[in-house]
Amino acid sequence: MFESAAGLREEFAELERQLADPAVHADLAASRRIGRRYAELTPIVKNLAAHERLSADLAAARELGEEDAAFADEADGIATELAEVDERLTRLLAPRDPNDSADCLIEIKSGEGGEESALFAGDLFRMYSRYAETRGWKVEVLDSQETDLGGYKSLTMAVKATGAPDPENAPYGVLKFEGGVHRVQRVPVTESQGRIHTSAAGVLVMPDVEAAEVEIDEDDLRIDVYRSSGPGGQGVNTTDSAVRITHLPSGIVVSCQNERSQLQNKESAMRMLRARLVARAEEEAATAASQARRSQVRTVDRSERIRTYNFPENRIADHRIGFKAYNLDHVLAGDLSAVIEALQAADLAQRLGSAS
Repeated sequence: MFESAAGLREEFAELERQLADPAVHADLAASRRIGRRYAELTPIVKNLAAHERLSADLAAARELGEEDAAFADEADGIATELAEVDERLTRLLAPRDPNDSADCLIEIKSGEGGEESALFAGDLFRMYSRYAETRGWKVEVLDSQETDLGGYKSLTMAVKATGAPDPENAPYGVLKFEGGVHRVQRVPVTESQGRIHTSAAGVLVMPDVEAAEVEIDEDDLRIDVYRSSGPGGQGVNTTDSAVRITHLPSGIVVSCQNERSQLQNKESAMRMLRARLVARAEEEAATAASQARRSQVRTVDRSERIRTYNFPENRIADHRIGFKAYNLDHVLAGDLSAVIEALQAADLAQRLGSAS
């Protein structure tokens, strides 16, 4: 596998040359695309160089170790270091989703459970926002429909990394496993008898792609404008600034009303439409072996849940990999590392298995 990665070094050198060309940076979309690929290849090239250096050092130490025990001991240390580098390379070179290096959009929708589901959707929004903060990512709410009690019927947020991270540290590559139905079990604030209720909210995670990466024919769009509204139907804007875009060939409908400017709402809605189209295309092209795609459950129905949040037991359980922990309060406060790392490990094992 490592020998076959030699072509990546040539690509890396070409990307370095392009990034040094001022003309490339005049095209913002091209510059971002090149920078993203450069960041993706940087750890691979770095570890390939370490693999070659350590392999040569190990061969020399073993040869000298036949005459000097000190070199034999050194060879053992080099072998341990080489094994760690090889493990990193195996992980980096495993087949992966080409969008893993992208930023992402997260759409959260309340589902079964009424107002309690909308409140839970708000909890999920805050959980992802706090987790993004711990990673140094920026969060932007593109669109939201709030309820009277402060929950959300729906909310779309953008999560953006600073700089150009490698795939293992980019928002989409990290958060894509969150797509699916999340179930909550707790006593709702609206429950007067103290009974535990079960409700659900749906999460959809999509790569945030540049406009140049998705071709959209303006003739395929129907754009409607209307007045924004807040909780309970209260008017929050006196002009037709809200925008609804229907992509006629696919039937995908997106809307945005958070900004006061119709132009800003249209730009956000187009951003959401591009992400939806990419997600649709990936879903249609996915194979049965693609675990990440299979996990993106599209329906908001608790019978197709991927995760349960049990408040009485302070328990979180991810049903895809059998993960269970009793620190729900910490998870909702943004400590998602353990469950995400477990999901990434399961995905890596699946990718390595399909590659062998």
